[in-house]
Amino acid sequence: MKDRYSRQILFRSIGEEGQNHIGNKHVLVIGAGALGTANAEGLVRAGIGKLTIIDRDYVEVSNLQRQQLYAEQDAIDQLPKAVAAKKRLNKINSEVEIEALVMDVDPTNLVPLLRDVDVALDATDNFTIRFIMNDLYQKYDIPWIFGSCVGSVGMSYTILPGESPCLSCLLQAAPMSGATCDSVGIISPAVQMVAAHQTTEALKLLVEDQKALRSQLVTFDLWHNHYQTINVKRAKRADCPTCGENPTYPNLSYESQTKVAVLCGRDTVQIRADREFSLDDLAARLQHVGDIKRNPFLLSIEYKSFRLVFFRDGRTLIHGTSSIEQAKSVYYQLVG
Repeated sequence: MKDRYSRQILFRSIGEEGQNHIGNKHVLVIGAGALGTANAEGLVRAGIGKLTIIDRDYVEVSNLQRQQLYAEQDAIDQLPKAVAAKKRLNKINSEVEIEALVMDVDPTNLVPLLRDVDVALDATDNFTIRFIMNDLYQKYDIPWIFGSCVGSVGMSYTILPGESPCLSCLLQAAPMSGATCDSVGIISPAVQMVAAHQTTEALKLLVEDQKALRSQLVTFDLWHNHYQTINVKRAKRADCPTCGENPTYPNLSYESQTKVAVLCGRDTVQIRADREFSLDDLAARLQHVGDIKRNPFLLSIEYKSFRLVFFRDGRTLIHGTSSIEQAKSVYYQLVG
């Protein structure tokens, strides 16, 4: 195993010293979908000291086209993505400490996980979570790398608290489409391109080569052969409530914590209870409703035209509707 990182060490910008830095650093990846799995694998192969990967969802067969850590059996077993990702990553590099968390990120539960994080990567699929991340990373001075892709289009930007514009500033200067891969599709090469930018920027931060960081927003459209970098330094606003002179971190307030959310483009509603579920109790209560599938992490059941998936942490996904009212009605019929 002594030669595992030899080719990376030969790269002068990393070398022995840089490799030692990488092996002593902690990276946080929120989201274990397409971008999350690609970035996680790249960092684990590079020899990161510790990787924490967080995701609230489970593996479905439609993920396999682009989410590179998962196999068909993971979808059949409905394994939580974070759990399936850790299982595969441990086989790739047993030297890396990997923490896998099945949870929905909010302003409270994320804070304890930030204590020793050196770099964070964005691999989420919605801006609600991104804005929470944006506030927390600014507040706790953690550099992070934004990434997004849909169709054949992707973009990435490295955010350094106190230096660069934050995500809120960036969105005012360069508004982004609300399209998702669930509504307009995605090709795997677009994922790989964004992940390549993110992982490379992460490695620069990990080896402490800040001079090499890209200060521009990069955007591309692989299908139509477009590639562009945009200077966004002037987007930073003194009155920004997140990174300005008097930050208030608006996305960390209790009012901003959504208990019920429509998952964009997925015909799915998530309901988050303030209590944990006992999967044994749920299975006993719902056994006469329909066929139950379960594993140690979740329980799913088909009910009328819906599929409900209950997680131990108190979350429920109601597939088959984008109506919050209808989702609540179905939920209360089964859970009370």
